[in-house]
Formats: sequence, structure tokens, C-alpha cells
Amino acid sequence: MSLQIVHHPDYDAGFAANHRFPMSKYPLLMEALRRRGLAAPGTLSMPEPAPAALLRLAHAADYVDQVIACRVPERIEREIGFPVDPRVSLRAQLATGGTMLAARLALGYGIACNAAGGSHHARRAQGAGFCTFNDVAVASLRLLAEGAVENVLIVDLDVHQGDGTADILKHEPRAFTFSMHCERNYPVRKIASDLDVALPDGTGDDAYIERLAAVLPELSGQRRWDIVFYNAGVDVHAEDRLGRLALTDEGLRAREDMVIGHFRKRGVPLCGVIGGGYSNDVPALAARHAALFEAAAAYA
Repeated sequence: MSLQIVHHPDYDAGFAANHRFPMSKYPLLMEALRRRGLAAPGTLSMPEPAPAALLRLAHAADYVDQVIACRVPERIEREIGFPVDPRVSLRAQLATGGTMLAARLALGYGIACNAAGGSHHARRAQGAGFCTFNDVAVASLRLLAEGAVENVLIVDLDVHQGDGTADILKHEPRAFTFSMHCERNYPVRKIASDLDVALPDGTGDDAYIERLAAVLPELSGQRRWDIVFYNAGVDVHAEDRLGRLALTDEGLRAREDMVIGHFRKRGVPLCGVIGGGYSNDVPALAARHAALFEAAAAYA
């Protein structure tokens, strides 16, 4: 069986090449996946934009309306990090629809990945930190609301703490949020996850993998998970300009193999999203994101 991948050309909102958020990583990631034979016809699905009613499961109705109408207040746009114009609004709706679709594919096939997503700084009332809508929180709440799942686990290994996901899901006992991140990094004010592991600056492969290996059995011991959302942010890499950790390419591959293997060997469906990555060398960045898909393909 081949890995199910969700992608849309409009995941790229066309930012300038020198923008702090490297939009070109999305088409470059798909090029990298095609070179690796992972994006063959029959394995790709294209999402629809997430409708307002779906987005309102996780976000305040007035904020959802502002994004869809491209009328987000300037103070919130400053926190997000870019203006919410029609392309950005569409991209946010598509990326959320993509994670929703990937989650359904994961429930059907055992594993699937969205070639975007992981917008974990978007909180209930607003976006922040390059995140407009919180795709994983939206998908989690939808699956729970319709009874498709009873217990959801979010494993967030982006270098930045998953404050928005923690905010949205803090009163949902059927969803468990885990974030392992760099302690002295954005956001300055963390919102407590169900489990947070804060790492010191400069943490490298061995220490990172050792800490993660100790936590994964703890998570599996909590309860029987019906789906895992895995945010595989690659901004933990030593060459990432917003990271402060020191993983190598080999460390990233070991991380992906460990996380995906842990849950798939236990029969838990897994939905992967790509999370953050901010290297100036965007082709190298896209190759780092491709490691998630390579590891996932081994369990498809």
C-alpha cells in the first residue's frame, strides 16, 4: 500500500522570497516527495476549504468571520506575522481542510500525512506566530463531535510550544496534548499542555531522542488512543534560524521513525502534519520535511 498524502497547490500563498515565513517550502516539498516516489498518482488527495461551521468548533465565531472576510484587525495580523489577504485566508482554510481529510484517511488506512498543517499557535480567539487557524484542534474536535473517535492524542514536536492547541483543547478531557519544545523560545508566555517537556538550548540528537524515548511509553500508558496527530516540525534542526536546538538530519529521521513506529506498531492510526521550519536554504528545509513522509511510507 502507498502512503496517503493530502496536498493543494494553494498551500503556497505566494509570499516574497525574503519573507520570514518560507512559503516556497510547500511546492518544494512536493517536488522532493515526487523525486522519492512518494507522490504517485492515486496517493494524492486534494482538500476542500474548511467551512466556517467546522472552524467555529475550535475558534471564536467573530475571528473565523474576520479571516474569511479578510478583515482581521491589524493588531491580530501583527501577532500572526502577516496580513490576512485572500490568498492567506484561502490557504488557512485549505490547510485545515487538509488536516481534516488526512485524519479521515488515517482512520481508514492507518496512516496519512498532510503536506501542510501544524498551525499550533492559533488560539481560540485569534491567530498568532504564523498560524491563522489551528488545523489539528479543529480536526480533533470534529472527530470527537461526530463520534468517529473517543480519545485523541496530539504529539507536538515542533521546536515551539503548542500554546494554541493547549488553549483550545484545555477543557476537552478526551483530547490529550503533549508538547516537547525548546524552553527559551516562542511563545514567551506558554499555555500549559497536558504534558510539556521543555528542553535547554543546544539539545542535540542523543539527548533529544533519549528524552522522547522515555515519554512515548508514558503516553501510550495513559489510555487507548483512537488517533494520534503528530506535528513533525523540523525547526528543531541545528540550521533552523528560529530553533535554538541542534538536531541533525540523522536525528530528525530517527525521531520520525521512533514516533511513527511506536504508534503504528500498537495499531494506533496516525495523522502527520509538517509544522514549522525556517531555514534560509528552502530546498534543504523541504528535504527535512520529507523525512516525515519517508518514515510514514514505511508503515503505509
